[in-house]
Amino acid sequence: MTAGRNLRETPNAWGRRLVILVPYVWLAAFSLIPFLIVLKISLSQTAIAQPPYTPVLDPAAGMAGLREFIDALSFGNYALLASDQIYLVSYARSVSIAALSTVLLLLIGFPLAYGMARSPRRWQAILFMLVVLPFWTSFLIRIYAWINILQHDGLLNQLLLTFRIVDEPQAWLATDTAIYIGMVYSYLPFMVLPIYATLEKLPESLLEAAADLGCPRWKAFWLVTLPLSLSGVIAGCLLCFIPIVGEFVIPDLLGGSESMMIGQTLWVEFFSNRDWPAASAVAVVLLGLLVVPIVIYQHRQMRQLEGSQLEGGN
Repeated sequence: MTAGRNLRETPNAWGRRLVILVPYVWLAAFSLIPFLIVLKISLSQTAIAQPPYTPVLDPAAGMAGLREFIDALSFGNYALLASDQIYLVSYARSVSIAALSTVLLLLIGFPLAYGMARSPRRWQAILFMLVVLPFWTSFLIRIYAWINILQHDGLLNQLLLTFRIVDEPQAWLATDTAIYIGMVYSYLPFMVLPIYATLEKLPESLLEAAADLGCPRWKAFWLVTLPLSLSGVIAGCLLCFIPIVGEFVIPDLLGGSESMMIGQTLWVEFFSNRDWPAASAVAVVLLGLLVVPIVIYQHRQMRQLEGSQLEGGN
């Protein structure tokens, strides 16, 4: 009887394992293997050849060729990143722009998400649609639209002159201000939607209980709403900060050429200088910088989950 039951359960067990295996295979094929290829190139040296780096593994050379291949790898490109100020400035500029952009997105996105969550139910779907509506238009088209808006005789300067806020047209393009405008406009939905999803699930009974206990609305927001929305705030900040650090299109089209972000540095190394090993080292270090906040967030989430499970067990 038991043997028959085990035979019947075996196909289901294999089916569950295959379902679990699919995302791991996907991650290995499209994340791990490409990363290992980039890591290998970062340990190579630039060469005028095809491909433009050495060494290249020749499977026909056998074990001797493999040992020669491994011996030729080096960390020289990473030493170059640490010693060359261009790369250090690019990293610092990318992180600072991403951090300030994320703060601006949070200051703008949280009130929007809060207003959406507190609006009547019949209006929430419309407000949600208005937030995601920019995604229906090509990203490049939207950035080129901002070029027309921010140029010397563009719409922004015309409005400022019409309302006599300024006396002469201002220079917006090729400035950090234009970069921040482009970042905030492009990534605002990524901040609003996670916060809205968290606030929308917030029980009204908690705020009613706080009001019954004599808590003012501002204090109830500070002690109840804000702490319970932290998971959405952190998720929104990560969704914005991580891609902004490696952003290329917005700073290239709206920013100046005085100092480049790391995405522009990557493009120059790959396509202008044809220095694939150095560019790969830049990409690997950038990935390492971006993994740190993700690991910290996951560790924090695991600790909170373990704490809630212990409280539930007690």
